[in-house]
Amino acid sequence: MSIVVKVQEIRIKEISISDDTISAHLLDGRTISVPLAWSWRLSEATSEQRSDYQIIGDGQSIHWPDIDEDLSAEGMLYGIPAPRPTVSK
Repeated sequence: MSIVVKVQEIRIKEISISDDTISAHLLDGRTISVPLAWSWRLSEATSEQRSDYQIIGDGQSIHWPDIDEDLSAEGMLYGIPAPRPTVSK
């Protein structure tokens, strides 16, 4: 007996942002939610900056132009937070 699994591409339909969570609503009906703190730029941004976003790459990522932040659906699904840059001494 063989089982065929069709891997479906992860694509974002829309997002919602609360005071502590980013939720990506996917085309296949799933919702991925991650802590807002996973993106230090978003957690430090104003609510106006957070609400100005674009879904790019045919739903593969979200871009916030005002703060130059990008989050991918894949990164949210697999738990890859945005690293804070290190300061050289």
